[in-house]
Amino acid sequence: MDVIVNPTPNLNGEIGALSSKNYTTRYLLAAALAEGTSTIHFPAHSEDSDAMRRCIRDLGAVLEEDDSKIVIQGFGSHPRDVRELNVGNAGAVLRFLMGVTALCPEVTFVNTYPDSLGKRPHDDLIDALGQMGVQVEHQQGRLPITIKGGQAKGGHIRVSGSVSSQYLSALLFVTPLLAEDSTIEVLNDLKSKVVIGQTLEVLEQAGIIIHASDDYMSFRVPGGQAYKPTTYTVQGDYPGSAAVLAAAAVTQSDVKILRLMEQSKQGERAIVDVLRMMEVPLTHENDVVHVQGNGRLKAVEFDGDAATDAVLAMVAAAVFAEGTSRFYNVENLRYKECDRITDYLNELRKAGANVEERQAEIIVHGRPEGVEGGVEINAHYDHRVIMALTVVGLRAKQPIRIRDAHHVAKSYPQYFDHLQALGASVQWVKE
Repeated sequence: MDVIVNPTPNLNGEIGALSSKNYTTRYLLAAALAEGTSTIHFPAHSEDSDAMRRCIRDLGAVLEEDDSKIVIQGFGSHPRDVRELNVGNAGAVLRFLMGVTALCPEVTFVNTYPDSLGKRPHDDLIDALGQMGVQVEHQQGRLPITIKGGQAKGGHIRVSGSVSSQYLSALLFVTPLLAEDSTIEVLNDLKSKVVIGQTLEVLEQAGIIIHASDDYMSFRVPGGQAYKPTTYTVQGDYPGSAAVLAAAAVTQSDVKILRLMEQSKQGERAIVDVLRMMEVPLTHENDVVHVQGNGRLKAVEFDGDAATDAVLAMVAAAVFAEGTSRFYNVENLRYKECDRITDYLNELRKAGANVEERQAEIIVHGRPEGVEGGVEINAHYDHRVIMALTVVGLRAKQPIRIRDAHHVAKSYPQYFDHLQALGASVQWVKE
């Protein structure tokens, strides 16, 4: 399905933030790895979190759901012996489960999205699993991937963090369950360090002890631990809310988003700070972000590594800012559902934006007068690209048609419903 985004000068109203996808997937996995019953309140519903639900069920967890919670009977350190798992297009789910299935005799992760997740590399995690005595069959680091585990051992494990922090998170989830103590040494750089903070927060809530260095480049993990069954509450999601906040910033608006914790460990919380730097009128009090946009923005420079999943929304806002903005240290955007630098900027140019790319930077020459629009653009099957392009469409002079916009469901199925509730003129059309 495609979406047509029509110019929309005004947005008004309030919405509750989507529940966090990142925390939901981690809580689901922690609950599955516990022996006993855990409860997750306000879980996210998206293709990614649904992929984790599906896979932990396949591995032996029992899930019961209602409108506000999931009750999970976990399988502990003994997942069911399954032959295949299908994570869909969920990269984080794949990587987390590549670690956990080191406890299984043999599992193949199938390739159902050859043009998206099927193109993404996993070599660094494969190498780390090899150091644990796990045999991995793969296609130059890509799906389909077969994990031959069952005899995984702890010890000294080295893993590169230069492409993704998800490899490290995968190791942090599985190593506490191994018989031996482990030390994990992160090689090169570590991208998205703030997300490791979320993983460690969840593990601590699950009763797991991990000794982390201050810079997150080395970890000591006692073996023989057990995840405790407990109760979790999922906080509101900054990555998804970033696009709604950017939409409010570039229009004449009076918009409130509820359930966004001021003290959240989500790096994408920086969207609030960046919009303040852009001189967007807003307040953030009592977990409510209130934007009273006037459509006038100033250019910014921002290190995007700590807020990876909000950068595209920041760039969309910067398209209409006065001056030249620069978002740097963002190379890991290239290794997502699509190349979120080259592919995204190509579509922005079609809409009339003046943007440049470097290997690890996005440069935006703002056009406060707006962009032309009047084009059809390609979403590259990427939920973050869809949301960010929509922001640009709201301020364009002519409608923009976004191809394959239904892929927004990967993280935020209600995105267009929420925008419509705020007054945005968007409509679904058949391809």
